[in-house]
Amino acid sequence: MMGRSSVRTVDGRTDRVVVVGAGLGGLACALHLAGSGRQVTLLEREPVPGGRAGRLSVDGYEFDTGPTVLTMPDLIAEALGAVGEELSDWVDLMPLDPAYRAYYPDGSTLDVVTDTARMAAEISRVCGPREADGYLRFVDFARNLWRLERADFIERNLDAPTDLLTANLLKLVATGAFRRLQTKIDQFFRDPRTRRIFSFQAMYAGLAPHDALAIYAVIAYLDSVAGVYFPRGGVHAVSRGLAGAAEKHGVKIRYGTTVTRVETSNGRATGVLTADGEFVPADVVVLNPDLPVAYRDLLPASRQRRLTYSPSCVVLHVGSNQGYRRIAHHNIHFGRSWKGTFDEVIRRGELMSDPSLLVTNPSRTDAAVAPTGRHTYYVLAPVPNLERAPFDWRGDLTARYTDQLVATLEERGYVGFGAGVEVLRAITPAEWAKQGMAAGTPFAAAHTLFQTGPFRPSNLHPSLSNVVFVGSGTQPGVGVPMVLISGKLTAGRITGGDR
Repeated sequence: MMGRSSVRTVDGRTDRVVVVGAGLGGLACALHLAGSGRQVTLLEREPVPGGRAGRLSVDGYEFDTGPTVLTMPDLIAEALGAVGEELSDWVDLMPLDPAYRAYYPDGSTLDVVTDTARMAAEISRVCGPREADGYLRFVDFARNLWRLERADFIERNLDAPTDLLTANLLKLVATGAFRRLQTKIDQFFRDPRTRRIFSFQAMYAGLAPHDALAIYAVIAYLDSVAGVYFPRGGVHAVSRGLAGAAEKHGVKIRYGTTVTRVETSNGRATGVLTADGEFVPADVVVLNPDLPVAYRDLLPASRQRRLTYSPSCVVLHVGSNQGYRRIAHHNIHFGRSWKGTFDEVIRRGELMSDPSLLVTNPSRTDAAVAPTGRHTYYVLAPVPNLERAPFDWRGDLTARYTDQLVATLEERGYVGFGAGVEVLRAITPAEWAKQGMAAGTPFAAAHTLFQTGPFRPSNLHPSLSNVVFVGSGTQPGVGVPMVLISGKLTAGRITGGDR
């Protein structure tokens, strides 16, 4: 059936919607649907909301299990606004200054701040005035890129490649947005330090900067220019806030409820079956589990397109008695190699020989996430996904790699890091796979050209006319902002709106 602006929408009745999974996408979708008057039931297997943005509590330490870098809070506000709620009533956001602190192999550091004048001064101090001029030109480019991409290509349901044919497409081509990201970044920056800090975000999209398209410079823009925030209580507090607002406005959230199958009849879903044998009827079923896993485990057998997946990661959740005054909330530690590091993880399926790491220290901003006088650390190391390198993470590899990462941190200035550890949990690709993530990666299908926009798996099932998908595996893609947008787009497929 054709909807507004010729966008395909769910046909038939759409009064009762069952959403499977209370991830950020499922929660955003539920809020938009509740705001449009739908009767929404949300079924979540865990005892808490959030999906990947969940919570781990160990001996008084509180850890975010998923994303730690939060940008674009206006998208959270938009989901809450769908039911007339204000962001500040549900989530207490603190801007981070600096957004990141970057550490380089030569011993230099660079603070990434969102105020462009201050950032230009910081770059000038570290890399010289010519590099600061390049940064200001990059900001203009990236801000324009986000403006051109947002309405036409990101916050819009796309059914076919022809949907891309807008006036803004020509403008994007003219800016060089379809060249390689690293090539485009190198037009603005000459210093390897700035080149790295404004292109490493390609890894979020599952690609090396020298393989990704320049359209993904918008991720660096959101990270480095638009601002990074920390919600009091951790990123999981966003999940709790969205869930609380949804329940206030009539969404029935049932935790501890595992859906085992979508029941179908005559080319339509009739509802879902739970592990307890209960049938929950629905006019529309929205699936928030990782899209390939939803097809595999919940839907009638069908031939699935083979996807290329993003790299995975190992995350160490560390509770420690050791604090470090010189670090920031988010810290990026670059190894000596650059292109070689991406080649190891993405092309050759190897562990990084000289790792680049993200170290987040949430207790620096919110002391309540750790016992008094203690600290929390979140250490993320990119590693190959299980399709690229089926390492046996269930064996002693996890312990050996954990020791290696701790040793690397100590070499890079975290003196006594290992001795200070009181709690340590290592999350590996095997654990991501166990949680229901295809190829053992939390970053879903990579954003290659033919897995982006209308080429990414659709949020509408191809044959079941009332089954819709939400989350990072579908359009527009990976990352908290994109997943929140996907909630709005998926709701639009049901309500008939595409904005």
